[in-house]
Amino acid sequence: MTTKLLGEPVKRLEDPRLLKGQGQYVDDIHRPGMLHGAVLRSPYAHARIKGIDVSNALALPGVHLVLSAADLGEAGGPLPLLIPHPALTEPRTQRALAVDEVRYVGEAVAFVVATNRYVAEDALELIEVDYEPLPVVSVLDTATREDAPLVHAGVERNIAAHLVQTVGDPDAAFARAAHVVKGRYRMDRGAANPMETRGIVAEWNDAEQSLTCWISTQGPIPIRNGLAMLFGLPEHKVRVMAPDVGGGFGPKIMMFYPEEILAPVASMRLKRPIKWIEDRMEHFISTNHEREQIHDIEVAFDADGRILGVRDTFLHDTGAFSPYGIITPLITATQVPNNYNVPNYRVEFTVAFTNKVPVSPYRGAGRPQGVFAMERLLDKAAAALGLDRAEIRRRNFVQPDEFPHDVGLIFQDGGPTTYDSGNYPEVQARALKMIGWDGFKSQQAEARAQGRYLGIGLANYVEGTGIGPYEGAQVRVDVRGHVYVSTAVSTQGQGHYTTFAQIAADELGVPLDRVTVTTGDSTQFRWGSGTYASRGLTVAGNAVGLAAHAVREKAAQIAADLLEVSPEDLEFEHGIVSVKGSPGRSYSLAALSVASNPLRYAYGEVPKLPPEPLPRQGPALTSGREPGLEAIRYYSPPHAAFASGCHAAIVEVDLDTGMVKILKYAVVHDCGVMVNPMVVEGQVYGGVAQGVGGMLYEKLDYDEEGQLRSGTYMDFLMPYATEVPHIETDHVETPSPLNPLGIKGAGEAGAIPTPSALASAIEDALSPLGIQVTQAPLPPDTLRAMIAEKRAPAR
Repeated sequence: MTTKLLGEPVKRLEDPRLLKGQGQYVDDIHRPGMLHGAVLRSPYAHARIKGIDVSNALALPGVHLVLSAADLGEAGGPLPLLIPHPALTEPRTQRALAVDEVRYVGEAVAFVVATNRYVAEDALELIEVDYEPLPVVSVLDTATREDAPLVHAGVERNIAAHLVQTVGDPDAAFARAAHVVKGRYRMDRGAANPMETRGIVAEWNDAEQSLTCWISTQGPIPIRNGLAMLFGLPEHKVRVMAPDVGGGFGPKIMMFYPEEILAPVASMRLKRPIKWIEDRMEHFISTNHEREQIHDIEVAFDADGRILGVRDTFLHDTGAFSPYGIITPLITATQVPNNYNVPNYRVEFTVAFTNKVPVSPYRGAGRPQGVFAMERLLDKAAAALGLDRAEIRRRNFVQPDEFPHDVGLIFQDGGPTTYDSGNYPEVQARALKMIGWDGFKSQQAEARAQGRYLGIGLANYVEGTGIGPYEGAQVRVDVRGHVYVSTAVSTQGQGHYTTFAQIAADELGVPLDRVTVTTGDSTQFRWGSGTYASRGLTVAGNAVGLAAHAVREKAAQIAADLLEVSPEDLEFEHGIVSVKGSPGRSYSLAALSVASNPLRYAYGEVPKLPPEPLPRQGPALTSGREPGLEAIRYYSPPHAAFASGCHAAIVEVDLDTGMVKILKYAVVHDCGVMVNPMVVEGQVYGGVAQGVGGMLYEKLDYDEEGQLRSGTYMDFLMPYATEVPHIETDHVETPSPLNPLGIKGAGEAGAIPTPSALASAIEDALSPLGIQVTQAPLPPDTLRAMIAEKRAPAR
């Protein structure tokens, strides 16, 4: 038997290096002769550019280049529309530098390259731009009105897309309903705020006519492909590397951000490396946002509280451009049914342009909004129908014997929204037990007698994960018996170096410390899509498993030939392939690697490692197999796999300050087979932390002129370790039938239901005041004002 590694809580292999400060991020890249870039950004949310004068900036000592839109040529065209859709009738993407108009505060207008960043920043202040301010639309509620200012001329009512999807006969379901419950729910904008902001180092080699870029990105291969196409270069002449990436959370999957074109253009012109690093204020106004939606939703119930139908109409704010198409609202539309049997469903959404930062997926990617609308309405329905909040959910769950469950909608990957496996009743039952649901009312009553306002809440969710199109991996065994794994996905803290190593080591029966994993370098593995949509382990991990299995089969056949046994008679353990029951009859993987390609050593002795005597000819060397103990395999999922879970929380609300303290938080999660439970829990913890921020603190506050009023950490609140509670976790494992390892994604799970669970608990705590929580985030000042309004004496 081989040493079991799958499912074990192995400590993360990458952590010692990172904790010692030995990580290498984009800003750690220093190239000889490197210059530094800075971006001039629009101070207006909407304005016409009547002229740009860069002469004073060019005259500043230390300035090497100033680029405006007129200087970019073909590189100044519209940036790619990443995911087209027939319903996106008015797609608009920005350019590397604005032409004629700016449409949000922070849009790039000019690019300066100088000896250092200080000089570049000084030069920005010397550029004179003649702006003619234009009317602004910054409020989603009014963006699609007939009289609203237009973000893009010719786009009627600022509507970029409109889509209706219907399952069954919702109108008939509502006509026969015993109860109908309605609500309006809003989720405002959010920003990723990773520890490492965006950045790029671009280096053009004029002699080789090649371009090398180090980018803090989640998608190095798509950027490699795009740069090659943009500059007319062969793909092998463009190398894109994602070194250590200090957090991504979705916005770093973009192709392209303007700076990822501007830095290469400048490097090609100056024949010198160019570095640009985003500062924190720039991150607020130049890296894509997400989340803002307004839902008008209604649910029809029968007399027993079972769902007959759902109708949801919502507005989605895409900002000034639509680089990612309509993926986010499309995911929201498929998310609303959630864990429940919804036989009749109508969803209609409108995507609106506004004069704000463009929108693309951010951790959760449309799911938190859909869960918030559905879970909040179920709480409201429970009160209206006189049911316990957990009971109304129990009555409507998709049951374990109903999988696969077809929701009847098209998912973001173009495939069906089909839940592959799960046990939703068991997941919720465990969460309720962990949080102490049944005994909470007495605890709540005691607290209220003391003047304390405690509340309990819960939220369920599903998470579509592991989408295609594909990922690949190479697994190779060298002459020392060490295993090398390479894949195109990049890593931003998910533990890929550990989990990919576990998969390969488990398959090949080698110690974990003999496996080296390389990710995110387009020269190490040339093809792939990227790290997004909770797909890294599900798609790339299965590719690693398939490649490792192919190497195992090759090693087994070589060993079988040498030992004159059947491959089925062999076992892999500690890097040794031996005959079952006869451990003395064996070869190491190192020896088999040499045997797989003896011509490699034609001009010298076979290395001392491995020590086994190897034949110079024979079956292992003449069977026509490909040389080398290595394999490349790709995995393409048939459609998304669906993880699920339940979060439950107990909170205390301070009526005087509006502060919410989380007293207890429980998570039960099902991501199929867990490769490494410790890594899964880390993903859940991080997601919950972002969900806490998304519900209680983090508000991107725009005024009517499109100016961001919370663009610094003085104004944009984020939770510290003191605000994120201890999180109790448990897991249910229902293997996915869609992939060989039976796994589902876990990366976004923690962030998806957290706002809903906390909203449920806050509303329960404030039930004596009759406060309904219909929006997220709900920062302390907003909640305090709501409480004060309810406590004010009637006039």
